[in-house]
Amino acid sequence: MHSESIVYGSIRDWPEGGSEARLLRQQHNARVLQELDGEAGWPFFSRGMFGVGQVAGDGLYQTQVISFGASYQAVEYEWSLWVEKFEALLRRLYWANAIVHLETELNGRHTFRWESDEGFHTPEDSQLSLRCEWEHEGAMRFR
Repeated sequence: MHSESIVYGSIRDWPEGGSEARLLRQQHNARVLQELDGEAGWPFFSRGMFGVGQVAGDGLYQTQVISFGASYQAVEYEWSLWVEKFEALLRRLYWANAIVHLETELNGRHTFRWESDEGFHTPEDSQLSLRCEWEHEGAMRFR
């Protein structure tokens, strides 16, 4: 039996700006996520793992929250590539912060956070700031 890894998290827009500006950001983000396709030979990052998030008029108050999650076989061995793909997606979106949780059977839990120094990120920005926190709970399981 191979070890399982669970990846989940959220990408959050910022609530500032008029309702029209927020709606345009939300619609842009939804379009970008709808365009995602898994790459042949590397199925770890695809449209199916993302909840597009509400847009204004669909019960959304102000802040769009895009949720995501997936189960993998030992994705930590491909983690740098996963993060590279995720950051490429972040560069195309409007967001204020993003958080990714990686839960592994052997290496514990890791939390990765991206936050913009300006308080928000636009698709024109190239700088991303990553902070990693590591937690480990309990003993390792052996099979």
